[in-house]
Amino acid sequence: MRHRTGSTSACWRKISMTRSSRIAQITRVLAPICTLLLLSTALCGASETVDLGRLDFPNSGAPEAQKAFTRGVLLLHSFEFEDARGAFEEARAIDSDFAMAYWGEAMTHNQPLWRRQNREAALGVLALYAASPEERAAKVPTERERGYLEAVDELFSPSGDKPSRDRAYSEAMGKLSGRYPMDLEAKAFYALSILGTSQGERDFRVYMRAAAVAEEVFAANPRHPGAAHYLIHSYDDPVHAPLGLRAARVYADIAPAASHAQHMVSHIFVALGRWEDSVQSNINAYEVSKKRRESQDAPPDAINYHALQWLQYSYLQLGLLEDARDILDKMAGLARESQSDRALWYYATMRGMWGVEAPDEDIPAPLDYEILDSEGVTQDLFASGYRALRAGEAETAQEHLAEIRERLQAHRAKLSEGESLSDGSGGQTALKKATVLERSLAALVALDDGKESEALALLDEATDLESSLPLEFGPPDIIKPSHELYGEVLLGLGRPEEAARMFKAALDRAPRRTASLFGLAQAARRFASPGSEASLASACAELAVNTARGALAERTRKLCAG
Repeated sequence: MRHRTGSTSACWRKISMTRSSRIAQITRVLAPICTLLLLSTALCGASETVDLGRLDFPNSGAPEAQKAFTRGVLLLHSFEFEDARGAFEEARAIDSDFAMAYWGEAMTHNQPLWRRQNREAALGVLALYAASPEERAAKVPTERERGYLEAVDELFSPSGDKPSRDRAYSEAMGKLSGRYPMDLEAKAFYALSILGTSQGERDFRVYMRAAAVAEEVFAANPRHPGAAHYLIHSYDDPVHAPLGLRAARVYADIAPAASHAQHMVSHIFVALGRWEDSVQSNINAYEVSKKRRESQDAPPDAINYHALQWLQYSYLQLGLLEDARDILDKMAGLARESQSDRALWYYATMRGMWGVEAPDEDIPAPLDYEILDSEGVTQDLFASGYRALRAGEAETAQEHLAEIRERLQAHRAKLSEGESLSDGSGGQTALKKATVLERSLAALVALDDGKESEALALLDEATDLESSLPLEFGPPDIIKPSHELYGEVLLGLGRPEEAARMFKAALDRAPRRTASLFGLAQAARRFASPGSEASLASACAELAVNTARGALAERTRKLCAG
C-alpha cells in the first residue's frame, strides 16, 4: 500500500475516486472540508526551510521523499533550476511512483521568463513515469495531481509552437487553480504561467493579471518564495516598482540560499534608482553563486553573471569607477575561462556599458564575439564607436557603424527564417533596441561630419523607436538611452530648453540615472523658465545622493553650487 502525506492528501485522494453517484454525493460534501484542511495546513503546518522559504504542497508521495520534494519546489520558485532538478531526482529515487516528483523535474526544463525550454528533456522525464499523457493521467493517484500532470503535458506537447503551448498551459493552470482555490501552489504556478505568456514583451495587462494572482498567495503565505518572486517580476518597471517594494524587502530574507532571489530584489531597487540597495543585493547574489560553485566544483557559468552586470551598472551610477572596473575585469576573466556564448555575451554587454558610462577611462580589450548574435555585440560596437568619435577617430567610428549594420542585417535574416537567438534576447524587441543604437551612432557620425539636420533626424528616429518599446528593467539594453544622447547633442547645439525635455523623458524611463540627471541640471542652469529652478533643485538633490561617495562628487558640487 502506498504511503500518504497527511490527512489533506488522503482527502484529495478520497474525493477523486468518484466511481458511483453515491461517492459523487459524498465528494460534494467532503470537498469544502478538504479545502478547509488545506487552508489549515497552509497556515499552521507548512513545510519550511530556513534558507529557501515556506510552502505547503500536499501530495501522494512517500513521507521519506517529502523533504527532497519540498526543497525542489522551493528552488523551482526561485529559478534555481539545476539544484531543483537534483532535488526532484532525489525524491523520485526514493519513491519511483511519486507522480509530482516527475512533474517537478519536468518543470525545471521550462524557464518561462528567460524564454528557454528543453521540451525533449522534459518529455523524457515524464516518460519515465508513464509513456504517454493518457497513461500518466490513468496512473496518477489523485484528481488534483492529475491536473498538474495534464497541465505540464500541455506545456511540453509535441505539437504546437511555444507561444501556443504556453497559453494552453496557462489556461490549464487557471482551471486547476479554480478547482482548488486554496491550493497556493496552483495559484503560484498559475501566476508564473501568466507571466510566461508575455514572450518577453512587457504588456502591463498581462503583468497586472499575474500580480493579482500572486498577491493572493503572498497574503496567505508571506514566506512563499514564488509569491514574492513573481510580484517583483510583475511590478518590475519604473511605473509599478513602488508596488514591488513589499516583496523586495522580504524576498532576500525568505531565500538567502538562492542567488537568484538575492539578485531579484535589485530589480525593484534599480527601477527606483536605489543604487546602494542594488549594490548590496547583487554582491549578495554573486557571493551565494560563488559559494555554490566552490562547493560543487562547478564550471564558471555557475557564477551569477547577471548579478555582476547589475552590480557594475549600479557602481557606475554611484560614480564608483574603481569598483565598476573591478567587476568588469572579473567578468573578463570568467569569460576567458568559460568561452561560453553566455559568458561572452555578458562581457560584451558590460564592456559596452563601461565604454559609455566611463568614456574617459581605459577600456579592456574585446574578446572573440563571432559566436554571438547582434544585441550584446551591438552594445560593445556602439560604445567603441562612441569613444572613437570622442577621440577624433571618425574613420574607426564609421567602421564600427558598418559592423553594427552587418549584424543587424544578419539578425533580420534569422528572424525572417524563424530562428531563435542564442542569447535568448527575444526577436523583434532585441532588433529594435539594436536599431536604436545603430541610429544613434549614425547620428553622431553625421554630426561629426557637420551634417546637423541629418543627425537630428536620425535622433528623432532613435527616440521615436525607443519610445515605442515597453519600459525596460535593469541596466538599459540601449546602453546610451537615445533621449539622453539627444539631450546632450541639443545642449552642445545651444538648445537647453529642448535638451531638458529630452533628459526628463530619459529619466521617465530610467529614474535617477546619473548621466541624465547631470544633463538635466546643466540644461536647467542655461535657461530661465517657471520650471527650470525646480528641475535644477530636483536633479541636484538626486545627484547629491548618487555621487556622495564616488568620483563624481566634485562635479556635482560645482554644477549645483549657488
